[in-house]
Amino acid sequence: MKFLKKIWLHGWLKVSVTPGLRRLSYFLASLAVPPHKAGTYVASISRNGYITPTATIHHSKLTMGKNVFIGDRAVLYENTDGEVIDLDDKVHIHRDSIIETGFGGSVKIGRESCIHPRCQINGYVSDIIIGEGVWIAPNCALYSYDHGIAPGIPIRNQPLETKGDIIIEDEAWLGFGSIILSGVTIGKGSIVAAGSVVIKNVPPDAVVAGVPAKVISYRDGRQVNKGPL
Repeated sequence: MKFLKKIWLHGWLKVSVTPGLRRLSYFLASLAVPPHKAGTYVASISRNGYITPTATIHHSKLTMGKNVFIGDRAVLYENTDGEVIDLDDKVHIHRDSIIETGFGGSVKIGRESCIHPRCQINGYVSDIIIGEGVWIAPNCALYSYDHGIAPGIPIRNQPLETKGDIIIEDEAWLGFGSIILSGVTIGKGSIVAAGSVVIKNVPPDAVVAGVPAKVISYRDGRQVNKGPL
């Protein structure tokens, strides 16, 4: 039985090179694939990657490298004037995560980075740039915009504002449920502890935690400045 499943899987993955048959071939290949993270194996053996049948792709400017995985019920959405979603080689987008672009914003995710389940990544107004080898734990949120708060105007009618791009540099790690707001750069190799809200830049190799997040240690042994970021 395993041998027959392997033949079935590889056969339909070969068909996926034909653009008009790609989603159909992914659906038929999925009949031989276990759920959840098992799909990353399928992506690793398919140059065209693997998009699960329940993923929703509504984006005219999506670009994908080789061996990309997009998991169950993930959504890639293009809102008004949304710019590119660019997924480099071996990017993994796990189940129930949502990536949106709108109002001139874009999202770019570097090689071998991984977005775990139920993340919300909204590149609106400004860009979200995620480097190589970045791991983003479940339930994280990245928003490159905010609503204005001028008095006398309902919040829902306020224009979108931004402090600038969100940049997550190579090999950083965002812990479960962390929130990154506009204008923030997360330095190379840094760690954001679970549940943190990051409103200011994080130095390379720093470990930050709290609301708002503060440096609690450095991975390279540097002494901690006890003040806020």
